[in-house]
Amino acid sequence: MNAQASSNPTDGGDLTGRGRRRRVLTLITLGVAVIAAAAVAYYLTVARYYESTDDAYVNGNVVQVTPQVVGTVIAVNADNTQTIKQGEPLVKLDPADARIALQQSEATLAQTVRQVHTLYVDNLQFRAVLNQRKSDLARAQEDYRRRLDIAQSGAVSTEEITHARDTLTEAQAAYDAAEQRLASNQALTWNVSIADHPDVMAAAAHVRDAYLAYARNTLPAPVTGYVAQRVVQVGQRVAPGTPLMAVVPLNEIWVDANFKEVQLEHMRIGQPVALHADVYGSSVTYHGHVVGFSAGTGSAFALLPAQNATGNWIKIVQRLPVRIALDPNELQAHPLRIGLSVIAEVDLHDQKGATLENAPNTVYQTPVFKDYGAEANGEIAQIIVQNAGGDTAQVAAASRTLRDTSSVAIAR
Repeated sequence: MNAQASSNPTDGGDLTGRGRRRRVLTLITLGVAVIAAAAVAYYLTVARYYESTDDAYVNGNVVQVTPQVVGTVIAVNADNTQTIKQGEPLVKLDPADARIALQQSEATLAQTVRQVHTLYVDNLQFRAVLNQRKSDLARAQEDYRRRLDIAQSGAVSTEEITHARDTLTEAQAAYDAAEQRLASNQALTWNVSIADHPDVMAAAAHVRDAYLAYARNTLPAPVTGYVAQRVVQVGQRVAPGTPLMAVVPLNEIWVDANFKEVQLEHMRIGQPVALHADVYGSSVTYHGHVVGFSAGTGSAFALLPAQNATGNWIKIVQRLPVRIALDPNELQAHPLRIGLSVIAEVDLHDQKGATLENAPNTVYQTPVFKDYGAEANGEIAQIIVQNAGGDTAQVAAASRTLRDTSSVAIAR
């Protein structure tokens, strides 16, 4: 009796402990269930509409500055980290040889214009000679006819008639020769002005070529941006295509985000993207949008692409670069540099866009070289005006060319 009574308190304590453990396990199970339900609900309502990656980097155009002619560098007007505006001279080459070649070609053009102008003057001279020969021919014909009329009366000898006939023949031959000379000279000037004459155009082409070679001794900035990768030094001998420096337009940059292939199923062009750059942290949020997908993964365009047709092949999840355009106003407020790390998160709610579309091609161009041709044409027109010999029509034609090309005087 005593032994049985003494064991009852112990059994009651075990029951109390098991009940407490059961309640704890029940609470834990309920908590896990609630957390799982919350996670599922969050995924279904929020998380599945967003894809993010930290494998994203700022990218942009790196515009190379290279010479178009051979020369020796005499000036470098910018250095790394400095800003430069479009059209400002970055590098200057020694222009001495090019200047001499330009002067020689200009002298040749001037001489050619004068020679061609002489052809037009010769037309007038040959026409005057032709008129004179025509008059001589008419007089010889009249003398011969008159002598034939009075020959029957015996007042004119046969010898005199023979001399008159010979004079008429000579006058006719002189007229024919003058007519041929005029026709030959007119063939050299027919239907062309001095500026359009083949000889002048050939000489003008040499001037244009020499002018371009002279103008290209100054290398302007193709775009507005920051100077980077400057390797050129004063006194260096450079050849066409030699990289001298680069200009980076930081207002024309984008983000290349490398998403895993399993993240691309619902990603479309035009979807909004929120980005955070490591340089600013989470305090600055950039807003962009998807503008396109790369045509292949990074490994597909590698110098040594992966060879998967092997016995020890291991599947690796690939990443595809996605281009994201940034808001220019946000870039101006918080500038970025090429190569900086970015975290990108794409909002997938709107899936009306396409994964591939015929978007308009992006055109990158610079106007800094387009004036060279107009300036050369202006130089040519000035030379024609100065050497056309006061011919009103020719000077007017050359002046029209001068106005149309909006010439800019070359610095001597």
